[in-house]
Amino acid sequence: MGLLVTVLLDNPRSWFMPYARKLEEAICAMGHSAILIHDPDDIPQTGDIAFFLSCEKIIPKEIRDRSTHNLVIHSSDLPKGRGWSPMTWEVLNGASKIITCLFEASDEADTGPVYDRQSFSLEGHELLPELHEKQGETISAMVRRFIACYPLLRPDPQSGEPTFYRRRKPEDSELDPTKSIADQFDLLRVCDNDRYPAFFNHRGHRYVVRIEKSAEC
Repeated sequence: MGLLVTVLLDNPRSWFMPYARKLEEAICAMGHSAILIHDPDDIPQTGDIAFFLSCEKIIPKEIRDRSTHNLVIHSSDLPKGRGWSPMTWEVLNGASKIITCLFEASDEADTGPVYDRQSFSLEGHELLPELHEKQGETISAMVRRFIACYPLLRPDPQSGEPTFYRRRKPEDSELDPTKSIADQFDLLRVCDNDRYPAFFNHRGHRYVVRIEKSAEC
């Protein structure tokens, strides 16, 4: 008998939404039942696995108790990089490889035992849509791998000194007009042209900067 799998994406406007739809289809193609939802209250009362993907809120225990496993995927090498927007912070810190962890959800964010660690490489030129593509494909592959191996994967507790990333704010997209584009390229490439574009203040005015690759590249 197949598994009952829930994919929770609590923000329908998330960049991960197209990947979530494809995941729902892929899980069903593997012979399981899958539902994609946006409200934690819609999680079935008795399910096998719930994946909380690109979620912005911690899911309370009374809802997690509905599923045998509640899994989160986070783009840092836990316990390093707990918190918000880990891939963005990693890129800003100069990372050329993003380690991604699949772990059991718990009451405290990003602290549960880890089932799987995978990574994807960066070449240093990727803009946000390309970063999201690599991240989305890695997350989707980890979900499929966990289901395909279920229940053989065993988790390991996190070990080491944790570090934390704070939530990013619109002002984190501010450029310094006295610095070169090259010096600020990593900030430019993690900015969202629509939701949180890069900007700078100069001579009493604010200017918005949008970035995209030329088709001639």
